[in-house]
Amino acid sequence: MPASESRTARLRALAAQGRMEDAQAGIAALLKDRFGLVARQVRINDDQYSLNSLNGFFLAEDGEFFFKFHQEDGEDEMAGEYYRAQLLSHAGLPVDQPVHVSREPGAQILVYPRRRDPRFADTLAALDMADDTVEHRRALAAEQALNEKLLAVARATLHPIAPGDAAAEPIHQLFHNRLTPGGRYELFYPGQKVVLPGLTLPWEEFASLRFVVNGAAYREPLSSLFNRARARLAPSNLADAGGITAHGDAHNANVWDSAQGLTFYDPAFAGTNIPSLLAEVKSTFHNICAHPFWLYEPDQTARLHRATARREGDCLFIDTDWAPTAIRQDLMEIKLRSFWAPWLATLAARDMLPADWREVIRLALFLCPTLVMNLRAGAGRHNPVSSAIGFAVAVMAGSEAVDQPAEIDLTARLIAPLTAQLLHRSNF
Repeated sequence: MPASESRTARLRALAAQGRMEDAQAGIAALLKDRFGLVARQVRINDDQYSLNSLNGFFLAEDGEFFFKFHQEDGEDEMAGEYYRAQLLSHAGLPVDQPVHVSREPGAQILVYPRRRDPRFADTLAALDMADDTVEHRRALAAEQALNEKLLAVARATLHPIAPGDAAAEPIHQLFHNRLTPGGRYELFYPGQKVVLPGLTLPWEEFASLRFVVNGAAYREPLSSLFNRARARLAPSNLADAGGITAHGDAHNANVWDSAQGLTFYDPAFAGTNIPSLLAEVKSTFHNICAHPFWLYEPDQTARLHRATARREGDCLFIDTDWAPTAIRQDLMEIKLRSFWAPWLATLAARDMLPADWREVIRLALFLCPTLVMNLRAGAGRHNPVSSAIGFAVAVMAGSEAVDQPAEIDLTARLIAPLTAQLLHRSNF
């Protein structure tokens, strides 16, 4: 393996170990080698949203810049197709154009002129904590406008694709590829212990239990959901709903919030043949279901919320006071109304909506939290409380509830109502 393949991995590891001076020096060397830039005052951001990436700022002779890079499993196989802002811009999506791009596997990095705008993730996090009516309305209007653009581009670029076209898209790095041998699933869970509040279980036993969350029972255990995701979300199986041009990883830490509207950056997984049911799953889960706190700020979750766990037979009972905030519920309403419902209707009208579309969306939503980081307490950022909440939300996203009506009150305490509305509001 060429040394360059693991260069970004080494820099992320140094930062994770707290060796910031070494990491900053390494980033300066990378910028010098790739672009001839003499970087000064390199600063790495302490960013809770960057679960698989590193970003920060530096000064150079011609100004101040922002950098970001990923270090993904199997990145060496992405063959230079990692950063593709131009194809999004050409399709009509708002996206920042980097001034420097390195596509070399293991040394892939983007450099942008520094912007003073907040990320939309930071705008919304502030609204999670203290709602501001004016800012709340402005944020929702910005989200509405962005989803209208997403829908227009999806409709304009929708086209039939072959299984090979679907399989070639880098977005699968975020989903199915993490389930393959040597991937994150294998590294995170089998043979490990799961520590919940008052209960510790081996993974294999834990994964076989059916969840009952705040009294609502769910049909499928984790083991079944992972197995079905391996089969149905295999890249070559996702051509049946056509392909579109999309960002693919538009969580709100990859979105600038400015007076001119919301603008994407870091299109690491952008493509022109992205399977159409997969394109907006990542943004749906990470911008809505992952908040407040439990995924990105587990320590805050443990301070503000409670969770209990107990086993009875083949069921795991989790009770918690965690709930989505008003801004997240409103964002889900917009996502449903402005993108998902009309998009599913478009696919149905063009005879491109597979009969099992609900399963595809559910399984992809399920993989978002379980494979973006290790949800087991003590294996990374998570503690027993945030782990219990995280696994509960994942199961609610992936599994149908037992004896639950299709229309569930949006004000119920957990994310299940939001997922239910997403999957059942439109009767296609």
